[in-house]
Amino acid sequence: MSPRWRYTGHDRPAFAEAPGPGRESVWDYPRPPRLVPDAGEVVVRVGDVEIVRTVRALRMLETASPPTVYLPFADARRDLLVETPQMGSSHCEWKGNARYWSILCGNVKLEGIAWSYPSPKAPYGAIAECFCVYPGRVACFVDGERVMAQEGGFYGGWVTGAIAGPWKGGPGTTGW
Repeated sequence: MSPRWRYTGHDRPAFAEAPGPGRESVWDYPRPPRLVPDAGEVVVRVGDVEIVRTVRALRMLETASPPTVYLPFADARRDLLVETPQMGSSHCEWKGNARYWSILCGNVKLEGIAWSYPSPKAPYGAIAECFCVYPGRVACFVDGERVMAQEGGFYGGWVTGAIAGPWKGGPGTTGW
């Protein structure tokens, strides 16, 4: 594990919000991250077009970040997802190399709005047939609640009322 990570889910910093009943603290999430199933209903839409609806989402939980939600390709409108190699790739120290996807919905093309890990590192093999979307660029819902986007252009965390922060992404949070 990188020595730059001060927090690893074992203790909350003094500035962390107490989660309260029915909520979880992003500061209790581990580093390296943990992948957990989420039986809630997840829906992603572009306008009136449903891109995915699933009760088989996976949440990646990592210290100081809202969960990243992985959606099974099998539950998505694959005809609307277009791999976008011109967006390049990125590398996660935990999961490996990511590919990027665009959503083509009628006359609307949302470039690089999604990513996937087709050959993830262990123990994250379950996400090989899944993708994520940036919730600030499409309408995402978890059990009917509209998801808010994590601050920062790079991050793809899904902010809901079920989590307590603060979380990284905003100014001054890079080292969390």
